[in-house]
Amino acid sequence: MEIETKYHGLQKFSSKDILKFDSGIPGFPDQREFLLLPLDESVLTVLQSIRTPEIGFVVVDPFSFFPEYDFQLSESVVGQLELEKAEDAAVFTILTVQDPFERTTANLQAPIVINSKNNMAKQVILNEGNHKTKHPLFGTKAKG
Repeated sequence: MEIETKYHGLQKFSSKDILKFDSGIPGFPDQREFLLLPLDESVLTVLQSIRTPEIGFVVVDPFSFFPEYDFQLSESVVGQLELEKAEDAAVFTILTVQDPFERTTANLQAPIVINSKNNMAKQVILNEGNHKTKHPLFGTKAKG
């Protein structure tokens, strides 16, 4: 199969690579199928909508930048994603890319959690802890 993408142009993919968000992503409830596409040779990845080429979120493994990042999933989220083991969960954080890139922020309050065994995914809104929606990626103070 092929899709047009925001950052990669025309891309081929297999149906087994599709991530399924049963409830969509907050703010994008109709966008329920996405792909993860590497962005160049960096640690950055794009969460690309299958349905709408203009919708592609730059994401990153938050543990690469924030080794102390930690949160607990509710039993309902574990059930929705059919997670059997913590090791089956892949976690990504949506970035707000800034110019210059050093001002980029990460949304640690709403990680994307993916069950790597069945490709079910959900953006989880965390209410506990001190997580922010615009946490500086490089430890500098974000403005705005």
